[in-house]
Amino acid sequence: MKTALITGGGQRIGAQIAKTLHAQNYNIIIHYRSSKQPAQVLAEQLNQIRGNSASIVQAELSAIGELETLANSIKTLDVLVNNASVFYPTPLQETSENDWHKIIDSNLMAPFFLSKLLSAKLAKNQGCIVNIADIHGQRPLKNYAIYNISKAGVLMMTQTLAKELAPDVRVCGVAPGSILWPENGAKLSEPQKNKMLGKIPLGKQGSEQDIADCVLFLSNSAYITGQIINVDGGRTLNQ
Repeated sequence: MKTALITGGGQRIGAQIAKTLHAQNYNIIIHYRSSKQPAQVLAEQLNQIRGNSASIVQAELSAIGELETLANSIKTLDVLVNNASVFYPTPLQETSENDWHKIIDSNLMAPFFLSKLLSAKLAKNQGCIVNIADIHGQRPLKNYAIYNISKAGVLMMTQTLAKELAPDVRVCGVAPGSILWPENGAKLSEPQKNKMLGKIPLGKQGSEQDIADCVLFLSNSAYITGQIINVDGGRTLNQ
């Protein structure tokens, strides 16, 4: 029985990744920062399907000490999915140092050091790290400078760690395009949504399942490392 840790695994794409890996007989560790209730509900649902197969763990990923506590709490691990991410607009002239640290620490520093801290446990099982990147790490989204930079870092981190941790740990990435509409301060208007959809050759948004299926594929692909797969409906063809 393999074990997977999904950061930010209680909601949205992370929750679908957890469900998909669980359906393939993985035991699931669901990380959350502040959203305990959805993480707990998901764990209970998974445990009803297969007893003692899911647990939750809380950590502020931007704090090194909490990363260390999280890593030390895990006994065995086969797959680490670095999914947790911060996304909100940071127009250049309105950007603060706090914005820089909030986004970079959560989106880039956290997965790097969590990968480092868990690498020995992953190596024992010939395990895999899957980083959730973004197509805007390759082609920037206006007014999201720090987010773009953080995800560009995730792309390079994926390739770097693939070299550093080979041959015992594989490291791959998934770069989603438009999957779910942004929430809260990043919400889009209907004209903005239509404009975005007009740039996607397949003419529609993807789904959380599309990302989860790619994570599962990479987790099980023993001869793939250092690769990032765009799951974007062809969006990057039109940029």
